[in-house]
Amino acid sequence: MPFRPGEGADTIAPMTPSQPFPWSAIDTVLLDMDGTLLDLYFDNHFWQEHLPRRFAEHHGREAEAARLELEQLFAEQRGTLNWYCLDYWSQRLEIDISELKREVQHLIAIRPWVETFLGWLHTSERQVWLVTNAHRKSLEIKLECTGIDRWCDQVISSHDFQAPKESPVFWEQLQAAYPFDPARALLIDDTPSVLAAAQRYGIGHLLTLLQPDSRQAQRERCEFPGIMHFDEIMPVAARLAPRPDGAAAS
Repeated sequence: MPFRPGEGADTIAPMTPSQPFPWSAIDTVLLDMDGTLLDLYFDNHFWQEHLPRRFAEHHGREAEAARLELEQLFAEQRGTLNWYCLDYWSQRLEIDISELKREVQHLIAIRPWVETFLGWLHTSERQVWLVTNAHRKSLEIKLECTGIDRWCDQVISSHDFQAPKESPVFWEQLQAAYPFDPARALLIDDTPSVLAAAQRYGIGHLLTLLQPDSRQAQRERCEFPGIMHFDEIMPVAARLAPRPDGAAAS
């Protein structure tokens, strides 16, 4: 689901170029997908524009009335697993959400520096886990379009545990299924409430993204350190290495 402007409490504390990232203290890297590895524009466009338009057409509603109805329904489920569940919304709205997503899947895009960052992580001794609230059907579409899972040791959806990442239950079940040391883990996620839940669980290193949606302004409020792109936390040698597509990193 889309990021809502204004989430978070305090001014973002951006990483500084002279501040070395503590990679030696990190064994496990937990990476969110939408708004972190992938541009959030696709999701914002889908839920705020494409779905309301197709929902109105499908049910013979006026466009504005359909949009307001959907906003109310989304607000009721915000922060729950249903909010992220394509099966739930397909049943609730009586329309195939997966098929509607495929109508605009050409808008799915990898964020800058992601492939270079993932390629570097993959060659390190760290575990790299894709940890997302996305429903498995949505995950399937996005992995088909991007192939980012080829660099990941695990691909985990919160639906596997029947609890969103905002819930302590998710982190407890993640630990039970894939044991790791929270204090030596890094979570990079664009959602403040997820980062807060991870912090409460004891995840030792937390980062957010300053611009999850490339077509929206940079965020100004959050309580966690933020970066624009992953090159900001990569070692110099990794930044200068050839990119996975053969182009020079820049």
